[in-house]
Amino acid sequence: MARKLLLTHIDVPGIDTLEVYRRQGGYRAVEKALKTMSPDDVVEEVKKSGLRGRGGAGFPTGMKWSFLAKPDGVPRYLVCNGDESEPGTFKDRFLMTKIPHALIEGMIVSSYALGANTAYIYIRGEMMPQIRIVERAIAEAKSAGFLGKNILGSGYDLEVYVQPGGGAYICGEETALLESLEGKRGNPRIKPPFPAVAGLYGCPTVVNNVESIAATVPIVNDGGEEYAKIGIERSTGTKLISASGNLVRPGVYEIELGLPVEEFIYSDEYCGGIANGKRLKAMVAGGSSVPILPNNLATKTAKGEARLMTYESLADGGFVTGTAMGSGGFIAFDEDQCIVRNTLNFTRFYHHESCGQCSPCREGTGWMEKVLHKIEYGHGDIADIDLLWDIQRKIDGNTICPLGDASAWPVASAIRHFRDEFEWHILNPRESQTRNFGLAHYADPLVPVV
Repeated sequence: MARKLLLTHIDVPGIDTLEVYRRQGGYRAVEKALKTMSPDDVVEEVKKSGLRGRGGAGFPTGMKWSFLAKPDGVPRYLVCNGDESEPGTFKDRFLMTKIPHALIEGMIVSSYALGANTAYIYIRGEMMPQIRIVERAIAEAKSAGFLGKNILGSGYDLEVYVQPGGGAYICGEETALLESLEGKRGNPRIKPPFPAVAGLYGCPTVVNNVESIAATVPIVNDGGEEYAKIGIERSTGTKLISASGNLVRPGVYEIELGLPVEEFIYSDEYCGGIANGKRLKAMVAGGSSVPILPNNLATKTAKGEARLMTYESLADGGFVTGTAMGSGGFIAFDEDQCIVRNTLNFTRFYHHESCGQCSPCREGTGWMEKVLHKIEYGHGDIADIDLLWDIQRKIDGNTICPLGDASAWPVASAIRHFRDEFEWHILNPRESQTRNFGLAHYADPLVPVV
C-alpha cells in the first residue's frame, strides 16, 4: 500500500471536526513549530523536503518562501489559493470538504514560518459548501486557541479569513487573485514586481495552493528529510490526483510520486482500468491546460521507458512527446471519445474565462473556438488545421499570464498527435456527425527512439 500523508484519516467519521482531528494527531505540527522551532527552522525543513508547488507550476515551495522580502514595519501576508477551477481538477475541493483542519493547521505553520500575522484563504465562489466548512473549521481552531492572540502562549498572533472569489478562472493566477482580494477586477499584474516583494496591498506576500499548504503539516511533524525520502529525484513526497473520465474508479487519490502511469490507470489500488472494457485512447495528466497524449505515449516515453507520475517523467520529450504534471487533473479518454469535440470544449472554456487584457488571448481564444466549432460540426476545411496551429502559436508566450499558454497547449498537442482525426472530420463531414473516429493507430506502441 502506498504511503499517505494527507488522506491517512480521510475516512474517519467526523474528521472534519476539531475534536476528531485532534484525536488523530491534529495540530501537533502547530505545537511543535511554535514551541520548539524558529520561523527559519520551518522554512529550512520545507526546503529539505523538496516540496514543489502542487497548484500546477511545480516551483520549490521552500525557495519561494525564502524570496519573501522582510522590510521593517511592513506586514507580510500568506494567501491560500483555493480558487481551483482547472477543468479536471477537484482535489483541493475534496481536501477542504473532508479534512479542512489539515488546511487550517498548514496555514498556521506556514504563516508562522513567513512571519505573517494575517492570512487569507481565497475559495472559488461556486464552492459555497466548502466556504462554510472552512469557516467553521477556522472558528473551531480559534475557540481552541490555535488562532488569534498569543497562540499557545508563544507570543505569535494570527488571524485567518476566508474570501469567496467571483467565479473567474483567471483568479487562479496569483496576481489576479490578489487584485480580486483587494476588491478590484481580477486582471493579472505585470511582473516584476513579484508578490514576494509587492503583493497584497503592496506588501510582501506568498501565494500557495491548498495542497501545498496542507503538505507542510507532515513535513513539520516528520521532518523535511523524511518527506524527501518519498518519491524519486526532484519529485518528492506524495501528490493528490483528481482522476476522472472513462475510468472504472474515478476519484481523488494520494500517490507516492514515482508511481508508473500504467499502474495508476490499471491497478485495483487506483483507477481500476478503463471503464466498460474499452481501450485507452488518450490522457490528460495535469488538467485541461497541459498537452494531451495518445495512448502510445501515455504509459511509455518516446524512448520506450515507463512513464512515471513525476514532474520529470511526464515532461520527458518536452511538449513534442511529453506533457506536464500540472495540478494533477488526470483525465482518461476511451476509444469512443472525440478529440475534436474535447478540444472544442477546452477552447470554449478558455475563451469564456479570458480576462480580455491581452489581445492574443482575447482574440485568439475566440478565433480558435470558432474554427474548432466549424470542424466539429462538419463545415471545416483542411486549411483550418494549419490556421489553428498558427493561431495557437501566436498566443503561446505572448500574454501577461499563463492563461494564453493554457489555451494554446491543448490545441497544439491535439493537432500534433491526432491530426488524422481532424482531417477525417473535415473530409467526412456527414459521417463525423453520426460516429466518432475511434482509435486508429493511437494504441499502437511507438518504435523507441534510440
